[in-house]
Amino acid sequence: MNNELDIIDNLEELARFLDSIEKGGLGLQDIEGIGMATNNADGRHFVAAFNNKHEVLLARWVTKDVFEQGKDLVRGVAQRKMH
Repeated sequence: MNNELDIIDNLEELARFLDSIEKGGLGLQDIEGIGMATNNADGRHFVAAFNNKHEVLLARWVTKDVFEQGKDLVRGVAQRKMH
C-alpha cells in the first residue's frame, strides 16, 4: 500500500479519492480500472487503481464499513471509461 496510515474511513472521502483518480488529479498514467479488494496476507480491505496488466498504480486502505458500503460507488466509477 502506498501509505500505511492513510485509511479511508467514510464514504465522502472514498468519493473524493475516486473523483481524483477519475479526473486525473493524482497524476496517474494508463489507468484501466478501479476496484476494491482484500489483502490476502492480512485480510485488510483496499481500493485501488489498476493498469491494463492488473498492476496496482495507487491504493488506499479502507475500513470494513467503507468496503461494504462503498462497493456501488466504486462500481459506478469502474463502469465509466477511465481517462
